[in-house]
Amino acid sequence: MKTVYHKADTRGHANHGWLNSYHTFSFAGYQNPERMNFGVLRVLNDDTVSQGMGFGTHPHRDMEIISIPLEGDLEHKDSMGTTAVIKKGEIQVMSAGTGVQHSEYNKNKDEPVKFLQIWVFPREVGVKPRYDQQSIKHHENMNDFQQILSPDQNDAGVWIHQDAWFNLANFNKNNSKEYKLNKSSNGVYVFVLSGSAKIADQILKSRDGLGIWDTQSFNIEAVEDAEILLMEVPMELPAYLK
Repeated sequence: MKTVYHKADTRGHANHGWLNSYHTFSFAGYQNPERMNFGVLRVLNDDTVSQGMGFGTHPHRDMEIISIPLEGDLEHKDSMGTTAVIKKGEIQVMSAGTGVQHSEYNKNKDEPVKFLQIWVFPREVGVKPRYDQQSIKHHENMNDFQQILSPDQNDAGVWIHQDAWFNLANFNKNNSKEYKLNKSSNGVYVFVLSGSAKIADQILKSRDGLGIWDTQSFNIEAVEDAEILLMEVPMELPAYLK
């Protein structure tokens, strides 16, 4: 088993007033050659957007973009004609493919919105752009893994153009569970949303991250009540990036 540990306070940070963002991997003004990606996981941004503010219309292409709200409501509009609001308990995915433009705003006047913005390299370029969002709250199970994303559109959660599986886990203190990888060549980037947990012999606290690969499975034990996001992704970059 191989691991890489990223403490919360080692992340890149940009405070634009209306946007307070922490970058696990290189993004915009934060460039760290040792933290460009974890396999095909390219971006993990921990964003807080102020009341009534947001990202104006901007383009994307050839990227799978996942948003997971943690607090508040986020309004999405795109060039495919989609207008939608996502909130905690939901997950949103956009396959940018051949090209799409979108905006994201906090329409609430009385509270900020907090969400994770995640980018994953697709297995191939030039796919047809698409949008989807799903509720994940009603599937919530304590002390177990809840799949919220996969490569299979008929499976639980949203799907993307990549051999990736995302799970949320809510653990009560002292509970533990073994995570078994779906593909042996994949790795898992574990991101603790709250609380603390012992993962692969490493204690992780809120907003700490741990990349794990070259293993078939690993154990998660809650040191205290914990909410954890597990992102299993291919470690090998697709041919078009080589």
